[in-house]
Amino acid sequence: MDEIVHTAVLGAGVIGASWTALFLAAGRCVTVFDPDPNAETNVRKYIERAWPALDELGLTARATPDALRFVARAGEAVQTAQFVQENVPERLTLKHATYREIEPLLQPGVIVSSSTSGLTLEALQKGWKDPSPLILGHPFNPPHLIPLVELTANSETGAGVLDRTEAFYVDIGKVTIRINKGMPGHVANRLQAAIWREAVHMVVKGVASVEDIDKAMWAGPGLRWAAMGPTTLFHLGAGEGGLQGFCDHFKDTFNGWWDDLGDPRLDDYTVKLLVDGMVKASEGKTTAELSAKRDKMLTAMQIATRPHRS
Repeated sequence: MDEIVHTAVLGAGVIGASWTALFLAAGRCVTVFDPDPNAETNVRKYIERAWPALDELGLTARATPDALRFVARAGEAVQTAQFVQENVPERLTLKHATYREIEPLLQPGVIVSSSTSGLTLEALQKGWKDPSPLILGHPFNPPHLIPLVELTANSETGAGVLDRTEAFYVDIGKVTIRINKGMPGHVANRLQAAIWREAVHMVVKGVASVEDIDKAMWAGPGLRWAAMGPTTLFHLGAGEGGLQGFCDHFKDTFNGWWDDLGDPRLDDYTVKLLVDGMVKASEGKTTAELSAKRDKMLTAMQIATRPHRS
């Protein structure tokens, strides 16, 4: 995807800053828009913190860390862009207003990829006169370290946009999936929501502490899931019998567990239980300190798991 050289990032919060760092590392020029007067300072600091991990992951071979500029309007940011990563806050009216501003200024053939985590492509498309350039490209936070991007297109998406978007993301080191039917939360967030729902249920029921439930995840299935997905792992769990053998053996067990899963709600009582548990589990560490620890571990895991992927 050498033809996509000029990129724009609209919205420079944590997600937008992370995309900016990755685009620069991949040799792209980046123009950033964010109405926050501190955006440039914040983004440059973020890039400085992210760069060692990107370098360690071998993603900076084509790096252009100085090919970065900041502009005062979204329309100005997209005028020369061939690829636009939109990270505007998750308010449909705000996203639609952004689309109305940029649509008349887009170059022919440009791709506009939205990072939205909760809105559907159909809802986003209503902010366009011609939604053909728009595609949903949802990353996992932080995008410069987590490879997943979930892609959603539909009949209103322009011809070739999905293929070109996927090729661009793969070229900058991402792992893509195609979502065939749009749902709120897409795929990965729905999986996260299902797991967290049961974690919250067990906290409320007093089964274990917040810290120990988190520990059960990272020291148990989380390690396996970093290598392969749950269905593949269960396929391996029955040896030569494969997934059929696993289901034959464990279907009644899983049906019983599914029937017993909880359905908690984040009311004031539940939120307080979770927050109090998190305070204890954090042992006085700040979110910045925990984020730095997370990023170091993510970098190490990426390096460890990359060779077996194709």
